[in-house]
Amino acid sequence: MTDHALLLVNLGSPASTKVADVRRYLNQFLMDPYVIDLPWPVRRLLVSLILIKRPEQSAHAYASIWWDEGSPLVVLTRRLQQAMTAHWPHGPVEIAMRYGEPALPEVLERLAAQGVRKVTLAPLYPQFADSTVTTVVELARQTIAERKLALQTRILQPFYEHPDYIEALAASARPYLEQDYDHLLLSFHGLPERHLKKLDPTGNHDFQAADCCAGASAEMRAVCYRGQCLATAKAFAQKMGIADGKWSVSFQSRLGRAKWIEPYTETRLDELGKAGVKKLLVMCPAFVADCIETLEEIGMRGSEQFIEAGGKELVLVPCLNDHPEWVKVLAGMCEKA
Repeated sequence: MTDHALLLVNLGSPASTKVADVRRYLNQFLMDPYVIDLPWPVRRLLVSLILIKRPEQSAHAYASIWWDEGSPLVVLTRRLQQAMTAHWPHGPVEIAMRYGEPALPEVLERLAAQGVRKVTLAPLYPQFADSTVTTVVELARQTIAERKLALQTRILQPFYEHPDYIEALAASARPYLEQDYDHLLLSFHGLPERHLKKLDPTGNHDFQAADCCAGASAEMRAVCYRGQCLATAKAFAQKMGIADGKWSVSFQSRLGRAKWIEPYTETRLDELGKAGVKKLLVMCPAFVADCIETLEEIGMRGSEQFIEAGGKELVLVPCLNDHPEWVKVLAGMCEKA
C-alpha cells in the first residue's frame, strides 16, 4: 500500500538570509491571525511597523547560524524526513512548512496528484498552541476543501508527556547531563497570556501556579500550553533523576509589549548568573529541530548574557533533530495516529 503519506510539518524559515526574503517570511508569519490574534486592520498596521526594522535585524541573526546547506530548521527537518522513510511503509514521507517553502498547500496538492488518498499530518510541536498546531491543521483543512483534494487526514496530537517522547528527550540529552553542571534550564517558546486566556473554558487561569492545570479537566489540560510545558519539564526531570532546585523552567522569544507567560528566559539567565551558577545547561523542549530560537537566541545571545551576569559557560543541549531514538518514537506515534 503506497497511498498513505506521512507529512511532517514544521514552522518554516526564510528562503535565504537576504533582507527581502526575511521580510517576506516575517510578513507571512506575523500576519497569521493565530500568531498575532488582533483584528486584521490592527494586525496589518502593527506588522507593517515591525517590518520597518525587524527584517534587517533578523537577517543578521539568521546569517549568524545559516549552514552551507541552508536554514538549519529546514535542513534538520529534511534529515528527519530521510530517516523516517525506513519506518513508514505505507507511502511517501514528505515535509512542509507553515511559512516559507516547501509550502503546506502545494505539498498537499502534489500528494493528491500523485494518487495519495490518506495523509497522516504530523505537526512537529510537542505542546499545543493555536499559533503552532491549530494554524497547521486549519490551513491543511482549508486547502483540501478549497482545492477539492481527495485527501483524508489523520492528525498527530500533541505528545508533550508521552512516555516515549520523554524517553527520546532523555536519550538525546543524556550525554550532556552526565557531565558536571550546576543547573539545567528548560526554556520553552513563550506565548502572550491572552492566547491561553481565550482558550480557558473556566476563565480562572492562574499564570503563577507551579502545578499549572495539574488538577484541571482534560478539556483544560488539552489547550493549556503553559501546563503542558511544565508537564514536559517535570516528566523529563523525573526521568533523568534531577533533583529539585537543580532545574527550572522559563519562556523565551517574546515579541511586542503584551504580557507573556513567565518567567522570561532572559530574566532567568541573569538570575542564575548572579546566583553563582557557573556551568548552565539549556534545553529547548518546545522545538524538535534546532533553529534560530535555539542556535542564535540561546546559544549565542543567551550565552553572552549569562556570562555577563557572572556565569562561566552556557551549554546548549541540541534539540531532538534526527536522533535515532526520536526517529523511532515519532514513527511509532504517527503509526498510532
